[in-house]
Amino acid sequence: MARHVLDRVDSTNSHAMRLALSLTGPAWILARRQEAGRGRRGRAWADPPGNFAASLVMRPTGNPAEAARFSFVAALAVHDALRTLGGPSLNLALKWPNDVLLNGGKLAGILLESTGAGGQVTTLVIGIGVNLVAAPDAALVEADALRPVSLAGETGLQIAPEDLLDAIAAAFDVWQRQMEAFGFGPIRNAWLARAAKLRETITARTGASETQGRFEGIDESGALILTTARGRQVIAAADVHFGG
Repeated sequence: MARHVLDRVDSTNSHAMRLALSLTGPAWILARRQEAGRGRRGRAWADPPGNFAASLVMRPTGNPAEAARFSFVAALAVHDALRTLGGPSLNLALKWPNDVLLNGGKLAGILLESTGAGGQVTTLVIGIGVNLVAAPDAALVEADALRPVSLAGETGLQIAPEDLLDAIAAAFDVWQRQMEAFGFGPIRNAWLARAAKLRETITARTGASETQGRFEGIDESGALILTTARGRQVIAAADVHFGG
């Protein structure tokens, strides 16, 4: 698979979208310095030198719901790559819908962006940011958000972005092949085996709406399943908060 390593870029996702039309196949874009990174819902993503900022651009077949499942493939790839490079003792977990946690703090985030026509996705970009050397100041994140952490700060481990890309790309390929061969079921099961707060009480927020309940898992579309005072609730998109 093609790889583009850039010294500096505004956003790896934006660069991937610009390259998409000229690519003949999937490609990874890694930036040593990302100056305008972004997270979900338009939030800024801080990216000092030494952190990991990369995007995979691909042309999947299927509708937006099917493309969204790649968020779980990417989360598994990041989790497994970090375990491969950092060892099995790393206290990692996956937070729905698209974060990777270390020691209970946010280590990595994943952002999917796509274009399409006729109800089909024609270009999918999967952006991945990992705090390898530094995390944002906790005072700069939302008051009830998980504390941001870095791999170096929590463990002392030093991993080069290029080495992490090698490991993520290899793990992504394994999980993508699993999904192509057997559907979303194995991805769902593997993700749940690594999930944070499974069968505990969490809060899902979408705009002004808030739903609290026991986290029972995810369905075949990747939607969140909660058992609440009003019964079973299936939530397709939300920000999840721990601690009620």
